[in-house]
Amino acid sequence: MADRRAVLIPGRGYDTRYPLFLYLGEALRRLGFGLHGIAWQVPEDFDPNTIGRWVCDEVAPTLTERTDLLVGKSLGSLAAPLAVERRLPAVWLTPLLHRGEVVDALRRSTAPFLLVGGTADSSWDGGIARRLTPHVLEITAADHALMVPGPLARSAEVLGKVCTVVEDFVR
Repeated sequence: MADRRAVLIPGRGYDTRYPLFLYLGEALRRLGFGLHGIAWQVPEDFDPNTIGRWVCDEVAPTLTERTDLLVGKSLGSLAAPLAVERRLPAVWLTPLLHRGEVVDALRRSTAPFLLVGGTADSSWDGGIARRLTPHVLEITAADHALMVPGPLARSAEVLGKVCTVVEDFVR
């Protein structure tokens, strides 16, 4: 039985079977975490003003007294208020830093959190990220999927860097 439990929260079009979650999940397992991956079908006609409540309603039932870490991608970062409420450390991959409710929740956090984003992602703001936490990985030219231009091996290197930073953060 794992010593700790991490909940993996997908994005809108990036579920927990995609590379970031597969590799981060393996890294977390090697560090003693059990994993609970959330699967969801985001409503196609969602209202941007209420989607945060929908995300929290999807995530909240998966959180138990044994939950030690949240790992959320993009839309999943709208669950930041839950991390704040429960004082849970978190890893936010390509968080929606252009949305006030995400930034406001992160400002209130008393638990440590890591922000990972790319300079070619319109949802990312490195200045805001660095003001919110000392735990930031900003990847030059990375898009919202943390892919970079050029040979695919460069994006695989980014994936490795993300895993290393997450491993260091949770240790």
